[in-house]
Amino acid sequence: MVDVARGTAAARPEAGQIFQILRDGRARTKAELTTVTGLARSTVSSRVDALLASGLVRPAGEAVSTGGRPPVRIAFNPLAGLTVAVDLGATRATVAIADLAGRILTSRTRSQDIAAGPESVLDSALADAHVLLQEIDAVPGRIVGVGIGVPGPVEHSTGRPTNPPIMPGWDRFDVPAYVQRTFAVPVLVDNDVNILALGEQAVSWPGVDDLVFVKVSTGIGAGIISGGRLQRGAQGSAGDMGHVQVPYSRDSPRPPGDERDLEAIASGTAIAAELRAQGIEARASSDVVSLVRAGDAAAIAATRQAGREVGEVLATVVNMLNPSLIVIGGSIARAGEHLLAGIREVVYRRSIPLATQHLGIVQSQAGETAGVRGAAIMVTQHVLDPAYVDALAARL
Repeated sequence: MVDVARGTAAARPEAGQIFQILRDGRARTKAELTTVTGLARSTVSSRVDALLASGLVRPAGEAVSTGGRPPVRIAFNPLAGLTVAVDLGATRATVAIADLAGRILTSRTRSQDIAAGPESVLDSALADAHVLLQEIDAVPGRIVGVGIGVPGPVEHSTGRPTNPPIMPGWDRFDVPAYVQRTFAVPVLVDNDVNILALGEQAVSWPGVDDLVFVKVSTGIGAGIISGGRLQRGAQGSAGDMGHVQVPYSRDSPRPPGDERDLEAIASGTAIAAELRAQGIEARASSDVVSLVRAGDAAAIAATRQAGREVGEVLATVVNMLNPSLIVIGGSIARAGEHLLAGIREVVYRRSIPLATQHLGIVQSQAGETAGVRGAAIMVTQHVLDPAYVDALAARL
């Protein structure tokens, strides 16, 4: 197993830098790495040898010889370690095992009530992780990190949920410490929408550096990727658009004095409440989706109006952040184009022309494993950081 998470001092800083070059999966010779880095051949050779000893890179065949012995190519070894990725929703949990490139090797999804409390939910997830490790014939010792997404605000620096509205018993719960009783590795926790943004970008839009992922389900939230990096803000609450008061619009059926926030107006729960007020049986987001798919006119109208309300808030986001892509996900988005149609209608009308000139507003394409893919990426970004790789190489 590669111990990429337990180092201290960095005696060979160039080792981590060289490793970042190799993370793209392309095999290179030591001579090619010397050209790319500008370091001395002897320096590159010693750093590559340390990376080979760590297991993070491996020989990948021979290059064409220009005379003498053919040089060996070196490539990133994504199977040098594994990560546990967990995506916890309000009613479902997905657990996966991924390699160091973020590729999902195996996963399982089960019904799970987040309100059951942290111990119960985390115990189930950890039990699933052990079953999945057995499925791929891997031992727990190969795990180098655990990533967890939860449906509520998280102080990312500590991994503790903070006043999560639909997670009773989770407030300030020390998730990393609890999980480390099972896996003694770095444990990173983030809002579920942030890991969805990472997963969506990796799977569907790897070339897009400015992306906003919006989840419309039981709650509403956004994950913001700007300049190629996930933006969490000072305390980790960036993107919490569900608690933004929706600007009044003459086109909205809401009265001018309505001061509710976006989640109370446009979430799946809010749409269901609106339908019940019209005498239509709908208790949850899943009922709204079923009604829309069945062609119920009232459900379609309510979902499109919810999209307009989301658009009112997103128009401000577009003007401030100027993303090139907005991806709409969550259960309500999967009901069809009605939510997106409402969002597009308002965003393109209320945002400045320069910000919307090339703006795309699309439905999520990454599928059910986007969350765990993002959780895995979150972990590998941490444990394969140059400083961690340097620390490992320094001890070899």
